[in-house]
Amino acid sequence: MSEVKHEDYNLLKAKIIEWENAYYIDDHPLVDDFEYDHALVELEQMEQEHPEWKTPDSPTVRVGGKALTQFEQVQHENELLSLDNSYNAEDLLQFDLRTKGMVSDIDYAVEYKIDGLSVALKYEDGLLVQAATRGDGFIGENVTENIKTIKSIPLKLKDPVSITVRGEVFIPKDKFLQMNLSQREMGLKEFANPRNASAGSLRQLDSKITAKRPLDIYIFDILSEVSNGKSHIENLEWLKSLGFKISKAFYYSDMQKIVDDLEMFTHERQQLSFDIDGLVVKVNQLEHRKMLGVRSKSPKWAISYKFPPEGKETILEDIIVQVGRTGVLTPTAVLKPVFVAGSTISRATLHNQDYIDEKDIRIGDTVVIQKAGDVIPRVVKVVLEKRSGNERKFILPDVCPECNTPTINKVGEVALRCPNELCPAKANRKLIHFVSRDAMNIDGFGESIVIQLMEEGFIENIADIYTLYMKRDEIIKLDRLGEKSIDNLLSAIDDSKKNNLNRLINAFGIPMVGKVAARKLAEAFGSLDALMQSSEEELIAIDEIGVKMANSIVSFFNEDINIPIIKQLMENGVNSIYARPNNQQTVLKDKKIVVTGSLEHFTRDEIKEKILLLGGTPTSSVSSKTDFVIVGANPGSKYDKALSLGVKVITEEEFLEFD
Repeated sequence: MSEVKHEDYNLLKAKIIEWENAYYIDDHPLVDDFEYDHALVELEQMEQEHPEWKTPDSPTVRVGGKALTQFEQVQHENELLSLDNSYNAEDLLQFDLRTKGMVSDIDYAVEYKIDGLSVALKYEDGLLVQAATRGDGFIGENVTENIKTIKSIPLKLKDPVSITVRGEVFIPKDKFLQMNLSQREMGLKEFANPRNASAGSLRQLDSKITAKRPLDIYIFDILSEVSNGKSHIENLEWLKSLGFKISKAFYYSDMQKIVDDLEMFTHERQQLSFDIDGLVVKVNQLEHRKMLGVRSKSPKWAISYKFPPEGKETILEDIIVQVGRTGVLTPTAVLKPVFVAGSTISRATLHNQDYIDEKDIRIGDTVVIQKAGDVIPRVVKVVLEKRSGNERKFILPDVCPECNTPTINKVGEVALRCPNELCPAKANRKLIHFVSRDAMNIDGFGESIVIQLMEEGFIENIADIYTLYMKRDEIIKLDRLGEKSIDNLLSAIDDSKKNNLNRLINAFGIPMVGKVAARKLAEAFGSLDALMQSSEEELIAIDEIGVKMANSIVSFFNEDINIPIIKQLMENGVNSIYARPNNQQTVLKDKKIVVTGSLEHFTRDEIKEKILLLGGTPTSSVSSKTDFVIVGANPGSKYDKALSLGVKVITEEEFLEFD
């Protein structure tokens, strides 16, 4: 190898780069995998012998390098804006009217809204020097080493230009299915959907792991002040000539033609090799974009169109009954696995007997599955024409399936309940809820560990959790629980003692009391002792605490089975005092806010926490008393009701401005 010439190295490197461009960008392979792999190994050997030859655009960079301890933060030179959403043809036509009210002779470019992770790629003199995630649009994470492992991203451009571009990282559908098959075969947890898998892969601290993931990218915008055309479509063609894999753009002379093609695009969605959740409509002429300008978070010259919820047919193979922590019996559909809106669905809640009867759902039916807000799977209808006559009606049992106690139906409730406080299923669910993220948030205390410790007799109730440290040596002997994981768990349990009171109240699992009510109670009474001594009248006086909830709270603290457990928690050092945040703001004081649809910047829990910190009250239903509704993608009936009642509607981006 020492006799090899530098020009031989350069020729081999150029050949491999040509092969990569043909395969990963042009989708036209020139050689088979064996020849490519052999050439790459040969190039690595040359670089080991002559490290001074290795350049930043070497294909060997793509195998990954030294693992990081954390990602650096990157200040974006040009803000990565988000988009306003539209959900129907009328929204698009209204957008068209607004733009034409400011600029005449508008034409449009339409692109697929790829369901992935947005990144900014910075090149200096044609070389890739930095890659960052979108983050909040202003600050992202430096993922340069991981981005270099994606073979459809050029490490060196065909012309030595300095430019920053924006693209969407994703995993193709077939590659995602292969990934999950591999995970299953290795006994590992499967990925929920391609978008989550893409984000997780790109945010690996070890770039060698990222290099093994089948990430791809489409470039769809120029962020820096450089251009090689008068229109967006012309700029995309220029980007393609530089070596980028560009987003496909469709030219339209007017909005009505786009509206006419919406059904075609919705149908085409299924045929694409990657996931999309909508379209992006952009003003094509760059001069027109300058005239239209931008808002604080989004451009006035672009809008996204979100597809209606995707529905898929499958077979409802069985209905099983689960007993929750409050004793409610919930029927759950067991489905023939079906891929819907980015993930494989095998179960869906059927809520209660009324829901089953109303939709006439039977075991063996062909049903249509959708995801509410593209998140929660639900059975939306039965395909009656596909019934064979062998389907079976389902009736909830009149005894608890776990302890055989006769079920009860409380006045004013649809749900059936198991009244037995010693029911093992209720105890199981109570413990799982207590340690969960929304409650005491004990890291590493997953459902499987809860069940294992219950089955082995280490815990029977929530107070026993705080005595586990005394049984450490015995627990370590259990299967699947190593010494380090046990020590981490015990440390997390000890840390949870310091949680604020609202978390503890929520963790109790009091019927009808969730996170919002728990915080209201903690703020109103200041201590657990004061709350336990409160009367129904005192509780009802608190905003958002009604008669039924007040009765549930008083009943919970009067039940003989709960008092000794709570006392034991206090003796074990669990905090029972509410510490008010010093930085709590009041910009949303006394405002009742509903959130609906899929969110881009927050999880459901995060946005509710933000509302609470700003002094507002997140509520679940829209009424005339609602102050405003925050709308994400596919908002559904709550959005429609807000419009009919004249309730103010704001986007997620507008909510971000409340800071």
